[in-house]
Amino acid sequence: MKRTLDIERDAFGHALLDHLEGRAGHELIERSDGYIAVSAGTDTYFAEPTDQQRRVAEHAVGRVLDVGCGAGRHALYLQEHGREVVGIDVSPLAIEVCRRRG
Repeated sequence: MKRTLDIERDAFGHALLDHLEGRAGHELIERSDGYIAVSAGTDTYFAEPTDQQRRVAEHAVGRVLDVGCGAGRHALYLQEHGREVVGIDVSPLAIEVCRRRG
């Protein structure tokens, strides 16, 4: 059975799209164990990769699959360093954000 996410219900994707279009906001995090928090914002999804993430990316060879690509920060970094990247995410608006970013 194929499941699709209704764009109107894609809260994560809307947060990324809002950030991309200059409407900053916060992310509400609620886990299945009852933990609830408010993030500092969506900047992290658009930030440059950390030094550790860069070191890991140096080991990528061939075509790369970025599972849960979000706003595409890792995919973009890998593309800038000569890798072919395919990004997938359950959020259709996150994929739209990735496309817009390149």
